[in-house]
Amino acid sequence: MTRQQVFAICFLALLLFLLYQIVIIFRPFVIPILWAAIITRLAFPLNVRLTRLLRGRRSVSAGLLTLLILIIAVIPIVYLMFVLVQETGVAYAAFSEWVRGGGVNRVTQYLTRLPIIGSKVQEFVGQAVVGGNLEGSLLEGGKTVSMFLLSHAADMAKNAFAFTLAFLVMIFTLFFFFKDGERLYRGLYGLVPLSETHKEKFFSRLDQTMAAVVQGTILTAITQGILAGVAYWFLGVPFPMVLAALSALLALLPFGGTALIWVPVAGYLFWTAPLWKAAAMIIWGVAVVGLADNFLKPLFIGRGAQLPTLFLFFSILGGLAAYGFVGMLLGPILLAIVITAIEIYQEEYPEELGPKSPRRHS
Repeated sequence: MTRQQVFAICFLALLLFLLYQIVIIFRPFVIPILWAAIITRLAFPLNVRLTRLLRGRRSVSAGLLTLLILIIAVIPIVYLMFVLVQETGVAYAAFSEWVRGGGVNRVTQYLTRLPIIGSKVQEFVGQAVVGGNLEGSLLEGGKTVSMFLLSHAADMAKNAFAFTLAFLVMIFTLFFFFKDGERLYRGLYGLVPLSETHKEKFFSRLDQTMAAVVQGTILTAITQGILAGVAYWFLGVPFPMVLAALSALLALLPFGGTALIWVPVAGYLFWTAPLWKAAAMIIWGVAVVGLADNFLKPLFIGRGAQLPTLFLFFSILGGLAAYGFVGMLLGPILLAIVITAIEIYQEEYPEELGPKSPRRHS
């Protein structure tokens, strides 16, 4: 082995070791960086226009756009959280007063009059009640929930701190992506070991998929919020616009989604309105609002990204299981990369994939 070969092997081993250390260092920040990259892709055309208006001052443009996104993201979330906490306190006080006023007995008497299932419901309620006192059980359950929340206050504070830190990392990264995004993109583009034609196809497909995934997710959430808001307004629920906005926001969550809003609304209607309104809310929430996510998201994303609907569906679910919420966006992007790589392979090596003619025996 020559001295040059020994040097090359040692250099490669050192490079792999350093890359491994870099991965360990950057691993806690992967999710915020991915979010920053996704937001940068969506807002980058606006960044280009703003930079032109400011005569090439990239730092000023990046700072203004980052501040704008920070305001757009923080103010609605803080306001909705404030409204939600306030309304939750009012609802809990009203529920406690309703229980003390004998509302549970009235509901129990009504349920026992239901045909066929009335006796079963009465038996189930009797087994579920502690000591035969349903009002006391409900109030005691409320106290238990309160004690549970108090006992886990430290964990919730820790999670809130972690979320805030990740959000700040995302905002910090976002500024530099806006400021140096074009240079970073050109550097990454140059590192890809492909021909110019395949490289252009690869990055074009990646860009198209990322835009389609984000836009499809947002459009689906807005549609679900509108559908839920129509039901809130038609059924006479208080604050239908606020609840519709909350439904659209929570529709982005991987678990629960709009059900975190319309299920409590159905419970509210069950206690305060005719029974048909609560039933209508449940049917509408399950059959229309809930299924809209499973139907519209693959439709919007698949049409824009030109991905097979079946594989797209599994990539969303698999990405969600592997990476959490950001996996819903990352899964289809990785699927697009794999499909593009397969297409490039088919173009480069068609003779390896084509049918081979059988050999002739003499």
